[in-house]
Amino acid sequence: MSWQLVSFGLVLGALAVAFWWYERSRPSARLLAVVATLAALAALGRDAFVAIPDVKPITAIVLVSGLAFGAGPGFAVGAISGLASNILLGQGPWTPWQMLGWGLVGLIGAALSRPLGPRPSRLRIALACAVGAEAFNLVMDLSSWTAAGNHSFAAFGVVVGSALVFDLTHVVASFAFGLAFGAALLRMLGRIQARLHVRWEERPPGAVTATSARSAVRGLGGPLAVLAVAAAAGLGALGTAAGARASAARPAAGLADAGRVLLAHEVAYLAGAQNRDGGFGAAPGNGSSELYSAWAAIGLAAAGRNPLSLSRDGNTVLDAIRREASSLHGAGDLERTILALRAAGASPRSLPGGDPVARLLRLRSRDGSFGGLVNQSAFAILALRAAGYAPRSPAVAAAASWLERQREADGGFGFAARGGGSDVDDTGAVLQALVGAGRRGPVMAGAVSYLRHAQNLDGGYPQQPGGTSNAQSTAFAIQGLIAAGRDVEAVRRAGSRSPRGYLESLLAPDGSVRYSRTGAQTPVWVTTQAMAALAGRSLPVGPVRAVRIAAGVPVTRVPARASRRPAVRRAPTTAGAPPPGLRAGTRALMVLLRDLLGFLEP
Repeated sequence: MSWQLVSFGLVLGALAVAFWWYERSRPSARLLAVVATLAALAALGRDAFVAIPDVKPITAIVLVSGLAFGAGPGFAVGAISGLASNILLGQGPWTPWQMLGWGLVGLIGAALSRPLGPRPSRLRIALACAVGAEAFNLVMDLSSWTAAGNHSFAAFGVVVGSALVFDLTHVVASFAFGLAFGAALLRMLGRIQARLHVRWEERPPGAVTATSARSAVRGLGGPLAVLAVAAAAGLGALGTAAGARASAARPAAGLADAGRVLLAHEVAYLAGAQNRDGGFGAAPGNGSSELYSAWAAIGLAAAGRNPLSLSRDGNTVLDAIRREASSLHGAGDLERTILALRAAGASPRSLPGGDPVARLLRLRSRDGSFGGLVNQSAFAILALRAAGYAPRSPAVAAAASWLERQREADGGFGFAARGGGSDVDDTGAVLQALVGAGRRGPVMAGAVSYLRHAQNLDGGYPQQPGGTSNAQSTAFAIQGLIAAGRDVEAVRRAGSRSPRGYLESLLAPDGSVRYSRTGAQTPVWVTTQAMAALAGRSLPVGPVRAVRIAAGVPVTRVPARASRRPAVRRAPTTAGAPPPGLRAGTRALMVLLRDLLGFLEP
């Protein structure tokens, strides 16, 4: 019996044992879908770079898969991608060795997940990819050695030396691919991993729910764009099935989806930005302010995270807000604080220095407005609703009637009274307020029409039509459209991306949301306001409750006002196809992962 035959049998045996071990773990259908998609992506990546020897992204993709999902899925992605890629490149006795080699890369990724930590840097991921590439090289050198006539250690050294140039090329290329997209891919897979373990339990019917899955890829270009396009095209059928399934599952009318389950990276960013007094500043390291602390509480609750679960030196954001009670001046400060107290699960009336709700009501004008300003009157309605006032209560109804009379000729609303011109931010706020007051009709329809026409070609919104898009105006527009029951994903001007798509494009690697394409000012403030929009939540945001399974172990948190049905992803306008406007090749991978997320929905 020859060395080659024995070694070949051992390789096949190792593969069989590995797949048997993975099968015994009983992976879910959703996880199998993830494994299949990643294996196809890695295989297509290898085939796309067939013209450049040993320069292949497959090793980096497999290693990151192991980092994200663990040993079993990591091995499966590597082994299956090796087999699938050879359908085009050619099968042979080398195929089982390649399957074993890339399966080993997936195992290495899983083994490095703990030392690298939950959010490794791009450099660490790149170095891990280089280690995985060298491990694969050694497996293939071993296969060449078994096929040789001389099986001494000296002969093995000769094999390694003869392949040195090719092995080094593979190591350097894997390092480069890991540096280019490893961190972005790991973030996306981390979100998928989180979604795979969300459990829901039935509750009485409530307000509206569900979520929009999102993913973003940055820093890909050149050959990687070709890879992304090839991957998206190769898995178009999966995207089509995903879109059809999501379309069949979603409600028939309007955007009935609200309540984002997890915004893990944004929450982690806020956790790192929290000050020792429990509050937040405009940016990490800045002193705390009620303005930013209040929006942080609202954003965290919208993301499904109890604001009180984040603390620094024993202080929570609620402690910081209460300490800032003496700094509250005017209706705007009181309204924002009431909304934050509600989001934190505290009584909107419990604040040192007096009941903020009573103080706010004392500022009401005889005409029903608050300060004669659209902005303050809209947020007063939202604050009063958060404090438990009914839509037909005198204060809410009078403010809503005054608001309806302030509509501008173009259908929008401005900061002050009628005649000052419309802007996106206040129109979005008014829509939320009117819905909170139980109003419907032509005023709301006009405001929605204004927002549709104010959208820029990049999918985002400026503060005023014709300006540059920014995250905060886009967030207010999204929340207003959601409150009005509109499908945000269908709001696309001349084939642009959706407003949520624009907001997602501003996500930074550290978890923050940039203000615009060219600016990143006040990142904490911008991120907190964007979180509610990304979560599909309009104001007021209710407190977060722990959802428990029979064993009594909390498995996730959902906003208290969210529906208790499982989240249903709203399909793209054209099922299975990239949303219009995503022309760059670097976006194709994002579309693929978004379709995958839709396929994974319960």
